[in-house]
Amino acid sequence: MDVETRNKIEDTVLEILKNANMDEATEFKIRKSASEKLGMDLSEPSRKKFVKQVVESYLAAKQNEAEEDQKAEEEVGEEEEEEEEEDDNRKGDGKEYDDEGGLIICRLSNKRRVTLSEFRGKTLVSIREYYQRDGKELPTSKGISLTPEQWSSFSKSIPAIEKAIKKMESR
Repeated sequence: MDVETRNKIEDTVLEILKNANMDEATEFKIRKSASEKLGMDLSEPSRKKFVKQVVESYLAAKQNEAEEDQKAEEEVGEEEEEEEEEDDNRKGDGKEYDDEGGLIICRLSNKRRVTLSEFRGKTLVSIREYYQRDGKELPTSKGISLTPEQWSSFSKSIPAIEKAIKKMESR
């Protein structure tokens, strides 16, 4: 097959592919349509093979484009998520929030903090240790979460706890 014929076939097949419904297109339909457009038999083995190569390289290029687009969208999405997390952490009210949306009441140390959050529709006061992974502070299992009733009971006991601490320290 001469170069001019190859170029004609390739151009025609690519034009058909660009305008085709890819959910319904098959190699056979593309080849048949190109045969009719060009007025030549493309079912002859060498031409059939060439049409198949053109179709496959077109599909591979489209697949690569789709993958690159998806990667670009994921990168943009990740950047937007990071910005949203930073915005969520500030919330504009001067209060600090953790990555899960819990209100940070106080930091007891660089690894421990007291937070107010919602879990399964219940408000909880948590005193917990945290660790860092991928730039995020995540809670460990070391700690305790108290319901508002439990917190109330605990907070009423604070004067007695402080008194006991002073007594132990004076020994």
